[in-house]
Amino acid sequence: MYQNRQALALGSLIFLAVAFVAFILLALWGWPKYKIYKMEADGVAALREAEWTKKILIEEAKAKEQASLLQAKAQVTLAEAEGKAMIARAKAEGQADIERAKAAAEANKIIGASLKDNEAYLRYVWIKGLQDGNGERIYIPTEAGLPILEAGKAK
Repeated sequence: MYQNRQALALGSLIFLAVAFVAFILLALWGWPKYKIYKMEADGVAALREAEWTKKILIEEAKAKEQASLLQAKAQVTLAEAEGKAMIARAKAEGQADIERAKAAAEANKIIGASLKDNEAYLRYVWIKGLQDGNGERIYIPTEAGLPILEAGKAK
């Protein structure tokens, strides 16, 4: 029985040694293959990541281009609207100037008509203006159209 145990222990020991050597040989053979497989898988992953990054950058560039085109169109539209508003404003101001000029011409015509042949009123306005003056110098034209200068300086 003792020999059976020894034989069994020896057989187990030989089996373990052979299994250990087989494991070492399998590891020495499989390790380089595993490294190659791992490097290939890492390369494929890096390539796919680079492709996705490239696609993302392309889409971002397209989006930026579209945004800048829309912004440029908006600026052009705004500039056109501002230009049209300035033209309309200038036309309105011009029309207002024309209407003011017409009103002033009409007022001058009315005033001129009312002062025509009205010497007494004009003389009254002139005298009233002389009375209301606050020490102002008044130049009165003479026959030759030249004023009398410094006549009776105001004090």
